[in-house]
Amino acid sequence: MSPTPTASLLFFFYVLFASLDDVDVEPNLDEYVRTADFDNQCHEKARMLAFLSSDEGGSSEDDDSVSSATTAEPSAHDVPKLEANLYYAGVGPKERGPKLIYRTSEDVFEAPSGPEAYKRVMRIIAVPDTYEFGSKVSWDAIRDQVVVLLDQRKIKVTSVDFVRFTWLNKHADREIEDDEDDEEDNDAEEENLNYDDIPRIQPVEYGDRHVTNPTIWIGVLPNTLTGGVAHDSSKDIRAFLDSLHVENIDIAYRESLYKPLSGHGPALFSPVEDGGSLKDLIDNVSVALSLPIAGRKTTMQGTLGPYFRAGEKLYAITVRHNVFTLDGDNEEYHYHDSLPKKEVMVMGAPAFKNYLASIQALISTHIDAVASLEKKITKFRGRVRAGVDVVESQRKLGEHEAELANTSIKIDDLKNFFVNIKKNWSKAKDRVIGFVRWAPSIGVGVAPHRYTRDLCVIELDKKKFRSLIGNVLSLAVISLRISLSLPGPEMSESKLKSLIYERVDVPSDFKYPDNGLLVLQGMLTADQVNNPMNLNLEDDRLRRVLKRGFATNTTVGTLTRFISFVRQYFQTGNKDSLEVAILSHEQDLGTFSKGGDSGSLIVSTIGEFIALLTGGTNKGTNASDITYSLRTEFPGANLFLADVT
Repeated sequence: MSPTPTASLLFFFYVLFASLDDVDVEPNLDEYVRTADFDNQCHEKARMLAFLSSDEGGSSEDDDSVSSATTAEPSAHDVPKLEANLYYAGVGPKERGPKLIYRTSEDVFEAPSGPEAYKRVMRIIAVPDTYEFGSKVSWDAIRDQVVVLLDQRKIKVTSVDFVRFTWLNKHADREIEDDEDDEEDNDAEEENLNYDDIPRIQPVEYGDRHVTNPTIWIGVLPNTLTGGVAHDSSKDIRAFLDSLHVENIDIAYRESLYKPLSGHGPALFSPVEDGGSLKDLIDNVSVALSLPIAGRKTTMQGTLGPYFRAGEKLYAITVRHNVFTLDGDNEEYHYHDSLPKKEVMVMGAPAFKNYLASIQALISTHIDAVASLEKKITKFRGRVRAGVDVVESQRKLGEHEAELANTSIKIDDLKNFFVNIKKNWSKAKDRVIGFVRWAPSIGVGVAPHRYTRDLCVIELDKKKFRSLIGNVLSLAVISLRISLSLPGPEMSESKLKSLIYERVDVPSDFKYPDNGLLVLQGMLTADQVNNPMNLNLEDDRLRRVLKRGFATNTTVGTLTRFISFVRQYFQTGNKDSLEVAILSHEQDLGTFSKGGDSGSLIVSTIGEFIALLTGGTNKGTNASDITYSLRTEFPGANLFLADVT
């Protein structure tokens, strides 16, 4: 019996839309990757991704008005335009910062001047966890009353955080006078020097480091607040603090938005240890945490969180907004056998195409390295034949020949990997790894702790996860960041250690794993969060945390015990919530999270579970100046997997 016209039409559209998510595969792909045409295509992909990377982040400002509200009369309390746009430079991606509206701090902003146009670079840092407001005063009570005072003035608040800032004040330029006795004095001092008295080496900084008072940092919707109204509001807050006898706290307002950071086919790969040819690329298609995911029928891209097992089934956790559109219904979802499955796959179509391009870009860099090495080999072979510095020339010749052989092997491995991925993963159905089993409605201010609830449980196809070795984070050195669109540097082992160890005189529990895979175990308690044991360079107690996400790979941040308030604005009303605040590391230029990192697991430096990443505050870019997360528990779930087959 032939199909009805309607059935045929539906089948046509199914095939059409399915093909839009698929990538065409050349019939002779195995032979094509060995040709000069393919190598030229790799070079082109590398140039394209490099160009896109140079334009990452978009404009930092789309409003050049003097004050934040364009409809109000100018006020004596409006911040000058240059200060508004540059005061927070350094707080955020690529050293851009949010727009300042008003502040009570007494530091003087100096506009960039001189041939170098020196710009002060600010960093956001945590308030020491030992900080106390008073015997009967808590941050929670102060934060909640600040929100009440802001609402009384109808200020469109988006967040209330408790943080500090730091920057270097450049030394004044001056001439240095010679001291003829310096050399003799130094010789005498060296003779009497006791090396045990030498203080530990600290990073060299040219200038005096300034650390601000603790600051109540208030975010508001863009273009809704003038300096005059902010000034009056700060007087309300100051009067409230005075009534509690709380002093030496600054108040500042900035523009900010809270937003979520937004089974057929082959099995996923095993993680590759450090040094492997595919280490730069494998994590996007391996069973290590930070797997990039998308809904089969949605356009959002996110990150898969931790795995767990219940009975014989294997599950993973992510945030609901990774696979459910925010403008859809928000009803609690339970899968039922009578309904179509909400399938989840590895990488949506745009991310997968960029993944293929990134493999080719990495091949391109190795091809360039081969050309450079061949020139060096020719050079040193000529020196050996000519008898020029024969021993050294022979040594370097051997080193370059060994490196050339190793690089050639990497190119072959990457080309074989490219063929494998493009042949076996290009159809969207082949990237499906499971389906949504349960997703409670997104909730804010959920009792009893008033946290956000943004959670989704995915039942995984166990055949896809045959190589699963448990919940592990890959901390490997990666050459390319395979994200929604852009390549970028991953953190090196030495950089990661420097951000976590920081103090050479204070032992750290963190040990970089030999294979680059951090095994996760245990769960950080609320008491541990409130009582960190690490010290930074200023002797402040704090807790460093790790995250590996789809967009930003491995980042190090600071978990603060001062819970933040956030508010989202919708046509149907506001949604208020309390969020765990995570600050970017003050010694790192990057941001802790970006869009696409939602669902990432945040862990302690020794692999203890802490929270799931949900969103952040920013304006004008896809990255966050402060990242927020939800803390959740998994009753009855086994997070420590030994056998998943």
